[in-house]
Amino acid sequence: MQYSSREMMTIAAAREIDDGATVFCGTGLSMLAAVAAKKITAPNSVIFFETGAIDSRLEEIPMAVADPRVMHGACINTSMLEAFAFMQNRSTGKNVIGILGAAQIDPYGNLNTTCIGSYSKPKVRFPGSGGGCDVTSFVPKSIIFMQQEKRKFVERLDYMTSPGYLSGGNSREQAGLPGGGPGAVVTNMGILRFDPDSKRMYLSGCYQGITPEMIEAKTGFVIETSQAIPVPPPTAEELTILRTRCDPQRLICN
Repeated sequence: MQYSSREMMTIAAAREIDDGATVFCGTGLSMLAAVAAKKITAPNSVIFFETGAIDSRLEEIPMAVADPRVMHGACINTSMLEAFAFMQNRSTGKNVIGILGAAQIDPYGNLNTTCIGSYSKPKVRFPGSGGGCDVTSFVPKSIIFMQQEKRKFVERLDYMTSPGYLSGGNSREQAGLPGGGPGAVVTNMGILRFDPDSKRMYLSGCYQGITPEMIEAKTGFVIETSQAIPVPPPTAEELTILRTRCDPQRLICN
């Protein structure tokens, strides 16, 4: 079956979600990946939103986290304060996975969703953190969606909105942040992960038809590629469920 790069990214991210995990997601691809995980790879996962809906049915893809459809069939509809408290709780939040996107990412998984250029006189101003800083600071694992481009994969961020592994090594722990950090970066070309010791990003896998050299050419810093292996393409079953049960109206992956 033919598939688009957005479908590949969605399935790749869904495979990163463990069964039984609690998934904190935003809109767009991150929401679709969470829904795909629940319907394909992680049926016992629980999706929740910063607007307070926990374990919704999500029979249709909401257009935003404030869309009333995120509350349909939820086990509880609470407040934003309680949603973030749930995410940060050391007992209930230990299996939480956050899914985020960003304008820039550096070699250690730090994210910029604030501005391009200086903060006081930016070339481009973005929405800012939202809950992104809270998510990357407190959840045990985060999955990052990115387009593989040099202007997005940069050696140094124009502004750090959300912390990853800071300057690498144990710098995250030294800064007082709990354990965790980004687990995977899912792009339109492959999957990148972080070395367990240095915490620097490396290429883990390439999609069908993509080579490590092609990804290197789209990355704005030196990246290790020797561990890269082919990422299996979506199966016919995964694509059928994604298209008919997760996003039948083709709102995200058209």
